[in-house]
Amino acid sequence: QVQLVESGGGLMQIGDSLRLSCAASGFTVGSANMGWLRLAPGKGREFVAAIRGSTNDITYGESVKGRFTISRDSAKNTVHLQMNSLVPDDTATYYCGADPERKFSYAMLQYYNWWGQGTQVTVSS
Repeated sequence: QVQLVESGGGLMQIGDSLRLSCAASGFTVGSANMGWLRLAPGKGREFVAAIRGSTNDITYGESVKGRFTISRDSAKNTVHLQMNSLVPDDTATYYCGADPERKFSYAMLQYYNWWGQGTQVTVSS
């Protein structure tokens, strides 16, 4: 059974760094398309980052490019999102998603069929 469990959220200050983790079960993250999106009150879903299965292809949303890094730890079957230089606009619930069958482009998170429960990140001004 596929399951994704996010962790690592918290209350941060401007300029802080934080690493989110997404522990997967029921499939191998190394061969799956994996991604992160975020949802903030009053805003729509925002694409954050994605990594293509079986390759090192990575893409980021414009607002996080240069500050966030997505990576995967195959030994732990986990995907991470390293977030640096946090700003209040990063405040959101962050969701990890997976497309183990790689049916669509890895950046098309709207077609991912597995999602975690989300982890809250709050950046205080």
